[in-house]
Amino acid sequence: MPEKSAAQGRADARNPWLIDTHELSRRPGSSRSLRRELPVDTPMGIPDVITVPKGSTIAVDLLLESVVEGVLVTGTATAHTSGECARCLDPIADEVEVALTELFAYPDSTTEATTDADEVSRIVDDRIDLEPLVRDTIVLALPLVPLCGEDCEGLCTECGVKWADLEPGHGHETIDPRWAALVERLESTPGDNTANGSDQQS
Repeated sequence: MPEKSAAQGRADARNPWLIDTHELSRRPGSSRSLRRELPVDTPMGIPDVITVPKGSTIAVDLLLESVVEGVLVTGTATAHTSGECARCLDPIADEVEVALTELFAYPDSTTEATTDADEVSRIVDDRIDLEPLVRDTIVLALPLVPLCGEDCEGLCTECGVKWADLEPGHGHETIDPRWAALVERLESTPGDNTANGSDQQS
C-alpha cells in the first residue's frame, strides 16, 4: 500500500514554489500530500485581457508519488482571475481550476537521460519547481475571449454605450454616402430661391 501523509512538505524559504522531495525517498509507492497557497509575483495570463493578478495566491492540492523514474505530481490548482469583458469592456472577476499531472524525473533516471531538457521536468537538488507546471497549465486554461455573460450584447458601435443600458429600439440615422453630398448641398441652399426666381420671371 502506498505510504500517505498529510504532511505539508518542506518548501525553500526563499522560494515557496520549490518543494523538497527528500522525505519521499526513492522507494516506489511512497507518497505525500501537499496543500499550499503559492504567491503570484508576476501576473499569469494575457495582459489587459485576463490574468491571475500579481499579489494573489494559487491554492494547490497535490499528491506526490515516488515512481521508478521520478516523482509523479497529480492534483489541482485553483486561482482567482480578473480582466475585462471582450464585448462590453466591463471588469470581470472569476475563478479557474485546473488539473495537474506531471512526472519530474530523477537526475540519473532513464527518462532524464533519454529526453531533451524541454521535454520533461526535472528534480534538481531533491527539489521540484512547481511554478512552470502551474503557470503553463493555468494560462492555457484561461479564455481568449472572456465574457461577463454569454448573453452580453456588447457596445453600440455608433455611440459606444452598452446595449444593456440603452432604450429599446435605440439606433442612429445614417445616410448613404452616395447621397451625402447632395443632402449637404440641399441643406445649404436657401429655401426661397425657387419662389424668388418664379416671381422675377412673372
